[in-house]
Amino acid sequence: MLIIEVTNPREVVRQRIGSLGERLIGRVVDPEAQVEKALIQELETAFREFGIEARIVSVQGPQLIGRQQLELPIQVREDREVRLNEY
Repeated sequence: MLIIEVTNPREVVRQRIGSLGERLIGRVVDPEAQVEKALIQELETAFREFGIEARIVSVQGPQLIGRQQLELPIQVREDREVRLNEY
């Protein structure tokens, strides 16, 4: 199992939407959700190319505490299964 924490979602969104949209970050745009959605799309494409079946889940709530602990109060934002043979 992999856990990927995006540590700079605001900066990523800021680069994508420019200075005008920067004022919307946190009000209208959830930077974490936007970056995670883009990453899920890229992962899904890469997994299909490598023949990997997986379940990718975007959740809100877990917090990494240092290097040794992970708190897990979670709320699922998006759940997608990558299958090679879709019927």
